[in-house]
Amino acid sequence: MTPVQDARGWLAERVPLNLDQLTHFGNEPVPNHLKRWWFCLGGTPAYLFLVQVVTGILLTFYYVPEPGKAYDSVRYITDEAAYGWFIRGLHKWSANLMIVAVVLHAMRVFFTGAYRKPRELNWVVGSCILGVVLLFGFTGYSLVYEQLSYWGATVAGNITSAVPVMGDFLGAMLRGGERIGDNTLTRFFVLHIGVLPTIITCLLFVHILLIRLIGVTEFHFADEDPEHPQHFPFFPDHLLTEMAIGVVLMIVLTCLVCAFPPGLGERANPLVTPEHIKPEWYFFWAFRWLKLAGLKAAVVTQGLAAVLFAGWPWIDAAIRRRRPDSELSIFVGVVAFLFLLGLTLWEALA
Repeated sequence: MTPVQDARGWLAERVPLNLDQLTHFGNEPVPNHLKRWWFCLGGTPAYLFLVQVVTGILLTFYYVPEPGKAYDSVRYITDEAAYGWFIRGLHKWSANLMIVAVVLHAMRVFFTGAYRKPRELNWVVGSCILGVVLLFGFTGYSLVYEQLSYWGATVAGNITSAVPVMGDFLGAMLRGGERIGDNTLTRFFVLHIGVLPTIITCLLFVHILLIRLIGVTEFHFADEDPEHPQHFPFFPDHLLTEMAIGVVLMIVLTCLVCAFPPGLGERANPLVTPEHIKPEWYFFWAFRWLKLAGLKAAVVTQGLAAVLFAGWPWIDAAIRRRRPDSELSIFVGVVAFLFLLGLTLWEALA
């Protein structure tokens, strides 16, 4: 017996993997509709999250999470560290594209009714992923500690404090005190590199596990026979599709970073309130609604909207029990999308 055979026998005895079962587990037939790239958006956020993890780890080698040093460390990364501007740009733009991808994926699932029985829980998990991704964006730009960071954190603290019943406690927990101070930046840093990555990793695991256990919703097109649905193998067909999307994303990210490299605003100054300051674009709708409705009303209505969004599968099921052919969800989705888009554009152009 050769040394290689000895090594294989030793490994097989201690790690008894059945390669045939393993191959079957990862190579089940994939529904034909997933050949269309717009149905493959679920894998895009996972790929962008991987880019976030790699670039985030590289950035932490130079970033200093202290109010007196954070801004200078970001300036050093941007202006002096070798390829620091590029790594920071990849981190920033992949974060933006990740938010876009998660939103588009949620819209695709919503408008195709893929959240319906038995996939209600996976919709809730996906809703939580969307919320965590938005928190990632908020804590990320707060770490730069420029004027947008400081006053954005101030507004966020006020919003958190306005939450009914537990607002004061949650606000103090977020800020590390009664107002923005030295502890605030440390807490945002811990949230950004520790708590939120752990939460989203667990959510992604559960999300993928539920997809694996239940399967994806199958859609049939005009050129298919519904009695004999078409499928194709995961490997190599679907894997190559996902890899192609990944290559395209890297090209897009590189172009965005080179065309729009990351910059720096003014250093955070608690004594100077900016005349015109806005959050990042993905919070424009919330910022405009805050101006229109007032602090308390905005917090309550946005909280209710989040609950309705996560619980929509059960609301839709109740409607369809009375009216089986009802597509009220389409109408609600279109109205909600136009409303949020209107608030976003209003704030962007104001």
